[in-house]
Amino acid sequence: MKEFEITCPLTREPRLKEIEAKAGGMKWVLKKRSIDARKEPVWRYQYEAYGPGEEPDVYVQAPYQDVHDAPAVIVVGAGPAGMFAALKLLTLGIKPIVLERGKDVHARKFDMARLSREGVVDPDSNYCYGEGGAGAFSDGKLYTRSSKRGDNREVLHQLVAFGASKDILIDAHPHIGSDKLPTVVENIRRCIIDHGGEYHFASKVTSICAAEQMLVKTADGREFKGAKVILATGHSARDVYEMLDRGGVPLEAKGFALGVRVEHPQEKINFHQYHGTWKPGIPAAEYSFVEQVDGRGVFSFCMCPGGILVPSSTEPGTVVLNGMSNSGRNGKFANAGVVVQIEPEDVPGDSPFRLMDFQQKVEREMFDYCERRRCSGEKDLPQNPMAAPAQRMEDFCLGKISKKMPPTSYFPGVISAPLHELLPPIVAQRLQKAFPRVKMKGYYTNAALLLGVESRTSSPIRVPRDPETLEALSMPGVYPCGEGAGYSGGIVSSAIDGIRCAVAASEGLNV
Repeated sequence: MKEFEITCPLTREPRLKEIEAKAGGMKWVLKKRSIDARKEPVWRYQYEAYGPGEEPDVYVQAPYQDVHDAPAVIVVGAGPAGMFAALKLLTLGIKPIVLERGKDVHARKFDMARLSREGVVDPDSNYCYGEGGAGAFSDGKLYTRSSKRGDNREVLHQLVAFGASKDILIDAHPHIGSDKLPTVVENIRRCIIDHGGEYHFASKVTSICAAEQMLVKTADGREFKGAKVILATGHSARDVYEMLDRGGVPLEAKGFALGVRVEHPQEKINFHQYHGTWKPGIPAAEYSFVEQVDGRGVFSFCMCPGGILVPSSTEPGTVVLNGMSNSGRNGKFANAGVVVQIEPEDVPGDSPFRLMDFQQKVEREMFDYCERRRCSGEKDLPQNPMAAPAQRMEDFCLGKISKKMPPTSYFPGVISAPLHELLPPIVAQRLQKAFPRVKMKGYYTNAALLLGVESRTSSPIRVPRDPETLEALSMPGVYPCGEGAGYSGGIVSSAIDGIRCAVAASEGLNV
């Protein structure tokens, strides 16, 4: 086998003659595509060529089995971890019973629209809860390439089989797009049901009991039985942590990150990242950075080129933001979370809930500030309860109130606010030092708007599990899984953890 690379302008793909000349008559396979914008922006295509007797490593998906009459495992949560756990169970001959507190991926759109238009929060159906989880409406970034805990090809190839573009198999920064993900998610559900699995929406789990079988009860009084339970409830299911705590399951405070959502005009990001050479037809430019400030990481997170900002609160009286973009990434704005790492020692106390309480307090303070302003009688303020406190970037770093707000994609609207005072000092002071240090030209500018708060980066609690069996400590037969348990971050890593938990849960079952 030999490897070779071809570069070409962003306006075209490599020509077949170029590839064949480099391959030297050998069979070739495209392995990776990326944009190199360090100098003149170009596509970089990386290939592998195989000689006589050599064959490329081709991924083959295990077949899904008919599980109508098979032993059942209950999967709590229909986000990436839960969906891929259920798909894996099908390949192992086990029936998944999926319980989701929210609605199906299309029905939840109506609740999200109401949240944006009117500021009405449905605690069980929003940008975090519902089929597909938080990732279903957050661009669908698939940046995890690590194979330390599992083969990410099992995730990517299945996503393609269910409707994602084949480009995700080769792109260095693959994404599906919030416009296409719902169809992929719906196709996964149909596959699971067609093979004998079950889906139950509006099924908020309130208790898990171990008897001859696992007994799971939901808020509406229904009961479900299965041999094991995979708990994949996502990073925002605070009530699940409280349920586990009442049941005597040990919990640990876990570090997470908190900060702001930063929005620039996309044309400015394009101009600087492509050195003034961007033109229609070239992908919208991305960025990322990491800084160390006063002993803590400050970094960009969940960057959405050509995207929009959306309200991600899961309870009334809070303001939380996230970003999303469609597959074309052709919107006027670029947004990203810029967040500061918060560690357990940064928050006093010894309760496993202390970082979650810290997170919730900041979210409420953002809401309370805007509510006070709305009730003050000031003119021309947005009246949507999800309106976000905001400040221009340079003003934030200088500790100045922004007198006039620039345009924004955030539909509920923004209210000029002293984010440098509203954010906790351990966050605000590090952000004030970090923004001017960002090496990307044009990044530090008053044309950029900061909106508070970006707080749902990962779970602030970990549910400890046995490193070998993956079962929850003191609760055999329950497998804490994915972001909500503190073992992943993002769609692909969550899906991989779901697959691992499905394999672990299959141990000892007669199939």
